[in-house]
Amino acid sequence: MKIVVVGTGYVGLVTGTCFAEAGLSVICVDVDEQMIVNLKNGIVPIYEPGLKTMIDRNTEKGRLSFSTSIKENINGAEVVFIAVGTPPDEDGSADLKYVLEAAREIGRNMNNYLLVVTKSTVPVGTAMHVKAAIQDELDKRGSNVTFDVASNPEFLKEGNAIDDFMKPDRIVIGIESPEAESLMQKLYKPFLLNGHPLIFMDIPSAEMTKYAANALLATKISFINDISNLCEIVGADVNMVRKGIGSDTRIGTKFIYPGVGYGGSCFPKDLKALIKTGRDNNYLLRILEAVEQVNEYQKNVIFNKVLISFKGDIDGKTFGLWGLSFKPQTDDMREAPSLVIIKKLLHAGSSIKVYDPVAMKETHRLIGDSVIYAKDQYEAVIDVDALLIITEWPEFRLPNFKVLEKLMKHKIIFDGRNIFEHSEMSEYGFTYYSIGRKPVIPLK
Repeated sequence: MKIVVVGTGYVGLVTGTCFAEAGLSVICVDVDEQMIVNLKNGIVPIYEPGLKTMIDRNTEKGRLSFSTSIKENINGAEVVFIAVGTPPDEDGSADLKYVLEAAREIGRNMNNYLLVVTKSTVPVGTAMHVKAAIQDELDKRGSNVTFDVASNPEFLKEGNAIDDFMKPDRIVIGIESPEAESLMQKLYKPFLLNGHPLIFMDIPSAEMTKYAANALLATKISFINDISNLCEIVGADVNMVRKGIGSDTRIGTKFIYPGVGYGGSCFPKDLKALIKTGRDNNYLLRILEAVEQVNEYQKNVIFNKVLISFKGDIDGKTFGLWGLSFKPQTDDMREAPSLVIIKKLLHAGSSIKVYDPVAMKETHRLIGDSVIYAKDQYEAVIDVDALLIITEWPEFRLPNFKVLEKLMKHKIIFDGRNIFEHSEMSEYGFTYYSIGRKPVIPLK
């Protein structure tokens, strides 16, 4: 079975590679010529554990290839996935120009029945716009080639995308014909062997499912962050509260970890697009607007703690930052809380040393030499006035505190992810500020 995946960003590349791993013949197409050249040479544009190894294996076996041309590869394909970017417009809506241009290019070049599937996260109604764009191009050609459209939203977590695709919680597919349903069942059969559900529904419901899922997860994050701020005020410990509520099976433990706010390519963009959809239909999504407000506030919490601790004056101070990406196991810096914190520290006159296991190159691309890039986590704390922990990479969880004590100018830690316990901070004599818990202030 031959498929074409249009777009070699995060979603398209993972999708195409995983389908190839299942034995399909996959061509990934992108208009970015340099991207395709790099992929042909084994250079992967994103960091995702296990992805490069899988790409190399499938290109070597001839199941996965890369091209800049839909026209040269569409003949003989049974399914085409559109997995191009949908960046937010200034008003928060999803920009569909790349999706619709891909649809038009498909319509200009298809010569046999095709199932065209939107994999990109798109607002409700997009599949019908895709259908209209394809049909318009066919009409211009005077062609009577038939096709179907479908919606197949992705639910990939950055840092765990391979497992999420190969062993999905569920596969959601919006269809409007028996032919489309049959093709999608055939396509996903290799991924259903362990009983993972394949859920068919109408197309608008499938499109809405992706937005609703991300909105609910973002709501859980903002909820626990809001509670953590109140915990500090009233003297409660948010870690204890989290365990108490998370043991309720109706709530669960996932996505109720307090921190410095969510970021990445999905939650911020998708919430904005869903809120905009509500407004376009004269409905105010009040809860989601509050979720956004809490998240923006939360990105400032660590900076505010720093400012209070240093009595409002951090001009000339030096801070070390551990973690830059919006979450571990990715180099994604989109909407990363670290960028907000860095900007505020620099504006206040501070110097910053940073370290992240994989996101240093991407950070440099975004902010240049405005910060000092350390070669490891310990170099990042030499002579600093305080350490700020922004991303909970595993290697930060068990540092050598005696080494930190020798390297740091002052033994002060601001932990935006609550990775340390109060007891160990007290034992080593660090002043320790975290999220939703009382600070540890050593006796002098």
